Amino acid sequence: MIDIFEKFRIAHTSNKRKLTMKKAFLALTLITFLAACGGSDSNSGNTESTSTQNTSASPSTTQDTATTENPSNNASTSNGSQLIASSDCLSCHKEKEKLVGPAYSDVAKKYENTQANVTMLAEKVIKGGAGNWGDIPMTPHPSISQGDAEEMVKYILTLK
Repeated sequence: MIDIFEKFRIAHTSNKRKLTMKKAFLALTLITFLAACGGSDSNSGNTESTSTQNTSASPSTTQDTATTENPSNNASTSNGSQLIASSDCLSCHKEKEKLVGPAYSDVAKKYENTQANVTMLAEKVIKGGAGNWGDIPMTPHPSISQGDAEEMVKYILTLK
């Protein structure tokens, strides 16, 4: 009889250890996931440095294009660039290559820099959009004002 109880105790202790190990593993997995995906503060720091590199790498191109098309757009493009850098746009878009959404340069090639297009694209930034660039819809950004969205679009349309 003692052997049966001893075997049960050992098996029960072993199961407790396995359960504790499973809980520890799940907790570590959850913490790792949250640290990787939930750290918006660290992401925004990376986004700003990336956007700073992008804008500092080609300021003459941006300025030349803006000056050629409309000299009054210089302040607007700078403001638009800063607004993009401070938002979540760079998590889906890059200046010259497709990420989740289209590259800004592709948007600039597709749409002429007119006030009607600026207004229409700004509304898509705010309300979201789908179907123009594939199956993945753009997330709506209702917290961005119409004026800020237009500044962002004006900047994007200078990146041909």
